[in-house]
Amino acid sequence: MGSNTMTVSFPGGKRVDATYGKFEIATDQCVDSGGDETAPEPFDLFLASLATCAGIYVLGFCQKRNIPSAGVRLTQSWERDAKTKRLAVVRISIEVPPGFPEKYYGALIRVANQCAVKKTIEDPPTFDVQTVVNNR
Repeated sequence: MGSNTMTVSFPGGKRVDATYGKFEIATDQCVDSGGDETAPEPFDLFLASLATCAGIYVLGFCQKRNIPSAGVRLTQSWERDAKTKRLAVVRISIEVPPGFPEKYYGALIRVANQCAVKKTIEDPPTFDVQTVVNNR
C-alpha cells in the first residue's frame, strides 16, 4: 500500500471504521461498552497487528529457507498493569512442530523481534492531533 492516509467514519452505534486504500477496517465496542460486538475493538486490532507483524517475519524466515511453515504458529498473550490497566507485558511464543530445525530457534526470536509494529512502540512517533473545518 502506497498511501499514508486513512479515513475514519462513524457508521452507527459504537462502530468506528477506517478506510485504507481498498480496505474497510471495521471496529466496534463490546456490549458492556454499549456496542454490538460486530467487529473487534480498536485495541484488539492493535494487539493483532503486533502478533501478525511478528508472524510475517517468522513466515518469511521459513520461506526463505524452504522450511515448511505447517505446524508453526505464534501465540500472543499479554498482561495489564493492575493499577493503570495499561498494557504492561506482551509475550509471543513461537510454536514449532517436532522436527523443526533446533538450530533456528534463536533466529526465529530475532526475526520476530524485527517486527515494525514492535519497533514503532519502542521508538514512538510524535502525534499531531488537530481539528480542521471540512468545507465539503
